[in-house]
Parts: sequence; structure tokens; C-alpha cells
Amino acid sequence: MTTLLIVDDSKLARIVIGKAIASLRPDWKKQEAGNADEALALIAEGEIDLAILDFNMPGRNGLELAADIRNAHPEMPIALATANVQDEIIAQARVLDVTFIPKPITDEGVKGFLGGAALKLRQRG
Repeated sequence: MTTLLIVDDSKLARIVIGKAIASLRPDWKKQEAGNADEALALIAEGEIDLAILDFNMPGRNGLELAADIRNAHPEMPIALATANVQDEIIAQARVLDVTFIPKPITDEGVKGFLGGAALKLRQRG
């Protein structure tokens, strides 16, 4: 079973992302974390296949978390959910091979990432 990690310090944002995932990939399991440390602890348990990260969080931001994940799991599909689309952030995300999902979250916004991630995960087997 595919397990997606939703990382956002806002419970409401996690619910919105979770609903979009449930409508598009009802067979996928969802885990939630409120910050980078919780996320890394869940990933260390080894059951996370892909992640959607908020950019603005207390402690480490989403790109810093993505860099940590990428070091340990170079193939994991990662998306950054943010309304903050500055060129510098986009450039850093590209270097880390992180997909953008615009906020506010919509089914359409996450659909492309989920489709690409599912394909990547199938190819890995």
C-alpha cells in the first residue's frame, strides 16, 4: 500500500490536502506531521512513499525538510505546497527535484503530482 506523508503546521491545511488525496487516490494511506522533526521521525520508521510539505513552518521550512529527505531517500517523490512562489524558492525546489503544488490546495493542484508520483513508484517496483 502506498503511504503519503502530509507535513503542515496547520491542522486545517492537512485536512484540506487529505481530502484532495482521498478523492484522487482513495486506496492510499495518509500520515500527518505538524513539523519537520515529526516528519523525519515518521520517515525514519520506513513506511512513507511520498510527501507533500508545507513551505512555511516553525523550525525548518519545507525546502530544508525536503533537502533532509532527499539526502536519505533520493528517489522519494516530494511536493512543496505553498502560496510563496518566489523565483529563489522555485530554483531551490528544482535543484531538490521537488514539485510545486499551489495553495490554496485544490484537487487539480495535487492531481499532477500524484499521477507523476504514482508512475515513479510503480517504476521502482
